[in-house]
Amino acid sequence: MEELDRIIGRYTGSQPGPLIIAFGAMHGNELAGVRAIDMVFRMLKVEPQQNPDFVFYGRMLGIRGNLKACQLGVRYLQKDLNRQFTPENIQRVRLSQNHDLNAEDLELKTILELVDAEIADYQPTELFVIDLHTTTADGGIFSIASDAPQSLKLAKSLHAPVITGMLRSLRGTTLHHFCCDHFSCPTTSVTFEAGQHKDPLSTRRAIAALINLLRSVRCVRSEDVENRHDDILMNYSKGLPKVAELLKVHPVKKEDRFKMEPGFQNFQPIQKGQLLANDKNGPIYSGYDCHILMPLYQHQGEDGFFLIQVIE
Repeated sequence: MEELDRIIGRYTGSQPGPLIIAFGAMHGNELAGVRAIDMVFRMLKVEPQQNPDFVFYGRMLGIRGNLKACQLGVRYLQKDLNRQFTPENIQRVRLSQNHDLNAEDLELKTILELVDAEIADYQPTELFVIDLHTTTADGGIFSIASDAPQSLKLAKSLHAPVITGMLRSLRGTTLHHFCCDHFSCPTTSVTFEAGQHKDPLSTRRAIAALINLLRSVRCVRSEDVENRHDDILMNYSKGLPKVAELLKVHPVKKEDRFKMEPGFQNFQPIQKGQLLANDKNGPIYSGYDCHILMPLYQHQGEDGFFLIQVIE
């Protein structure tokens, strides 16, 4: 098995600025984010040679999330890592010995310790976190914002539809943890869904989102960012809503024998009463006239589908 490093890369600019933490493969089978982060580090390394006036403000750190699952090419080993960032779970793993922790608990503990060490070393006045993901379905890219206004503003800057209200129906995501409540400096986080897992263009879209974030938080100057990064995201978002709010998430367990009806795509319009899926209890119908997001077309996962309503 190939041995992978937890740290994808680290880049410290010549001028002070915020600390950017970029996560890829928080779900181990979602590799576009890792490839995108690695490529951005490569771009940053050569940029000063091509552009002598280039200045980077701050530091960027790239982290593989679920390292063991990434090595095996699966979403997770025992439980979804992106549901483990709850205050009570974080306290438990911090106080536990490694030999008492399961696979995802160890991943969580390692990430927490790495982030703590990075903050202590760089001592930023601001912290920004982007968690890069992909989905099992085609049909659109989108950002997920927390309930904080600064998160919504940052998500809108990524030139993709923004989904709000997720934190009220989910627990223990990176968006829940990486906020001002848990860190000594102002902290803003967003999640970016770059497209379908196996779509080669998902990596390009994740690169564009990450570069746009660096520009938005003033790590790089606008004049140093090529327009093509905006174009990649805006062209793929044509016809999609600017902002949508979560109506419902359908949770699933392994014993439910959940099976999504075939052919659904992100942002597809759904009618009230439409058949969406089946499980051991029978058919599952939509309770709304709305749109569907992230229908589950893989074996692992705790969310069968999300239903959203367009706000703007």
